[in-house]
Amino acid sequence: MSSMKAVQVDSAGGPLTVVERDIPQPGDGHVRIKVQACGICHSDSLTKEGQWPGLQFPRVPGHEIAGVIDALGAGIEGWTVGQRVGVGWHGGHCGRCARCRQGDFVLCEKAQIPGISYDGGYAEFVVAPVEALASIPDDLSDTDAAPLLCAGITTYNALRNSGARAGDVVAILGVGGLGHLGVQFARKMGFRTVAIARGQDKASLAKELGAHHYIDSRAQNVAEELQKLGGARVILATVTSGKAMSAAVGGLGLNGKLIMVGISEEPVEVPIAQFIMGRSSIQGWPSGTSADSQDTLAFSALSGVKPMIEEFPLERAAEAYERMMSGDARFRVVLKMG
Repeated sequence: MSSMKAVQVDSAGGPLTVVERDIPQPGDGHVRIKVQACGICHSDSLTKEGQWPGLQFPRVPGHEIAGVIDALGAGIEGWTVGQRVGVGWHGGHCGRCARCRQGDFVLCEKAQIPGISYDGGYAEFVVAPVEALASIPDDLSDTDAAPLLCAGITTYNALRNSGARAGDVVAILGVGGLGHLGVQFARKMGFRTVAIARGQDKASLAKELGAHHYIDSRAQNVAEELQKLGGARVILATVTSGKAMSAAVGGLGLNGKLIMVGISEEPVEVPIAQFIMGRSSIQGWPSGTSADSQDTLAFSALSGVKPMIEEFPLERAAEAYERMMSGDARFRVVLKMG
């Protein structure tokens, strides 16, 4: 084979188009991955709509990549052809900036992101730097692994670094693409898990995912209901509504923390007196490194956490993208190759 199928965007706001491209060759410190599955993320709109500063077109989107190493560039150690690997939002770092020198690679000042900094996973092959690789466990399918490399790592990594301990009340605000994984992780980590969503239609699903309690934010006062449970040690906010986050912060318990992983243009308002007297806090959490991705995959395989997905072939990427962006998907959309 000398050519491959890929789905690219030619200009900001342009359509996703299936094209034939030459199969890329890995340079020094890079590997070529034969893509088996690639998740579609809402953040892919940054590529399609040309919203990322300095984005160059044409560009192949996709940063939830699961596949098999197909070829090694020079200088690669510790990875072999045929090994199953994944690449998520963290697609490489410089290793030289102030943040990298502190070991904070995910916030590298020159961070690389698949599908933005270089061509991503809406293709049969992708080339990525070796520091972006995460090993995929044998008992985790490619289609299950792909969404865990973005939605999964974001929720898992935020929760495991939250300071909450087994038995603490942990609330997941939103039961969607991020939240349905957050509920599973919270339960498997031993937290007293509370799912919060709008309406009763997700109540049974939340319980199936592992929630001990469900709060309907349309019919109930979220803060009051959390306080009835003793107050939340952590509220993981996966929604894209600052208003919904503001309505929940009153439910924090002593030393409680609101962790934001959903992005909203609306500000979050907090009750200042409660925050002072309860030592409450608010924190944002930005995904994680490839090592964090590998931990996420390993924990998911060990504990049985799985994303709820809808599969599409690569050729229907435009339809799959619209399905994900519409908000109608339950809950992640994955492109399956071949």
